[in-house]
Amino acid sequence: MTTTPTPRGWELLLVMAGALAAMTGTTAAYVTHEHAWRYLVMAGCSVQVLGWLRHGHRQRGGAR
Repeated sequence: MTTTPTPRGWELLLVMAGALAAMTGTTAAYVTHEHAWRYLVMAGCSVQVLGWLRHGHRQRGGAR
């Protein structure tokens, strides 16, 4: 177990992929004025939250 405050491995991949998807969806929605891009933004934010939750779970050791 590491005490590093930044995510690594799969957690980092999920956080970065979620952020990229959310930014892409936001830009596309702004440029095209299509509301369907909101689903990409929602999915990107959800993936990013999942990555941060997995990172936090690993840092705490699963204790609640």
